[in-house]
Amino acid sequence: MYARRRRAYFLLMGGCLFLFVSAWSFVRLWSVEAAVAMCVVAMVIPPVAAIVANRRGPDDRWWDDPSGDAKSDEWWDELDGKRRHED
Repeated sequence: MYARRRRAYFLLMGGCLFLFVSAWSFVRLWSVEAAVAMCVVAMVIPPVAAIVANRRGPDDRWWDDPSGDAKSDEWWDELDGKRRHED
């Protein structure tokens, strides 16, 4: 799951870099307006890439991880109807 999100992040950021570099390397020679439009699109990609990379999937059970506070974990386990037997 993590590898898929990481791959998607790098593809999005690679596309962003490609748009930005190509816009000012050679697209500006034909159309400055198109280069600016490409940069605007490239500007939107990093926040989307961050959201994609930090999204949790249905298999990520982060809410079941113990917090480190024994009393809090016991309280939450009681609310969830779980019994944790620690010896």
